Amino acid sequence: MKILFLTYYFEPDLCAGSFRNTSLFKALAPRLKSTDSIDVITTHPNRYDSYKVTAKNLEKRGENIIINRILIPDHNSGLFGQIKSFRVFYKEAKKIAKDKNYDLVYASSSRLFTAFLGAKLAKKNKAKLYLDIRDIFRESIVEIFKNPIVKIGLDFFLKPIENYTFKSANHINLVSKGFQSYFVKYKQSTYSYYTNGIDNVFLNKNIETAIKEEKVKTIVYAGNIGEGQGLHIILPKVAKAFPKKFKFIIYGDGGAKQKLMLAIKEEGVENIEIKKPINRKLLIEEYQKADFLFLHLNKYKAFERVLPSKLFEYGAFDKPIIAGVGGYAYEFLKENLTNVILFEPGNATEFIDSLKKYKYIKGLRKAFVDNYSREKINILMSQSIISTYENTSNRK
Repeated sequence: MKILFLTYYFEPDLCAGSFRNTSLFKALAPRLKSTDSIDVITTHPNRYDSYKVTAKNLEKRGENIIINRILIPDHNSGLFGQIKSFRVFYKEAKKIAKDKNYDLVYASSSRLFTAFLGAKLAKKNKAKLYLDIRDIFRESIVEIFKNPIVKIGLDFFLKPIENYTFKSANHINLVSKGFQSYFVKYKQSTYSYYTNGIDNVFLNKNIETAIKEEKVKTIVYAGNIGEGQGLHIILPKVAKAFPKKFKFIIYGDGGAKQKLMLAIKEEGVENIEIKKPINRKLLIEEYQKADFLFLHLNKYKAFERVLPSKLFEYGAFDKPIIAGVGGYAYEFLKENLTNVILFEPGNATEFIDSLKKYKYIKGLRKAFVDNYSREKINILMSQSIISTYENTSNRK
């Protein structure tokens, strides 16, 4: 079996897509037969312009694994920059995959077009298609834009691409069960729900960090600073209510960083600090030093389906989690995680009131950690990928 493993993000990049697909690849590779092979097609690290690491264009691992990294233009996390960058990836990936005769195409996609590329390449190769869907891009992007003409135009453009992509799949894995109802109409596919999980680096954290009892408690967020996180609509207002009691520390970058900085300036707050993205070893130290871990999704209906991967990182620590989420993520947190402060997305008043009422405690979440090891989830998902090929072909 010859597998094309298509993912826009891969190690050593810093983002949820990279962490998910790198660990899945590492679970899949040792489960293949000696006659099988994998070609990974991905990009050089590009998630954050402020985080630069180098990687090889072509990397061979053993006799049957090749990782191809495509160099794409810097995009500053802007929409048009990302479109331009993806066009380079799309064009170069097609060149690399030309005449390779793949039997199975795996494509992991949050923004639809990696999945679309996977569908096109699977059709060209007459290969089986396994999609890993991490977001419902059409629904999310259409909701973010305010202009009704833009909304209609985007929907008109994206709908046939989405239909072609999802109707081409032999199997679709949905990272959130909240997506389930959206996919009811794509009946030709089988489905699985292997979600994100806790990486071993967070389970085996043994970094010693001196913990100080400070008068001002720190609330830490690490990740993308985009429109989807909506940090600019919530954090400056909340920080203003607690100038001497809480300090917010943000590690990350993204398209809405300038909006956040402007909102901080307009509210005149000094207890929000924005720092550059850091690697996971340093991030664990910061999580251990923090008093609270924070997460927020903007108030869009489409986000009621998603389950942020960040929750799994946070759940491995003994710190209280503050989460402004709705829909499926809200239900998941209520069911699976203890010591969580929940508030409605975008509702600064509820966030402030909840913090005032909260009595500080810490505690490990053993049941959650036992249930959501990324390693265990990836073993099952890699078996699902192999089974998809075996069950739809004559391979024994």
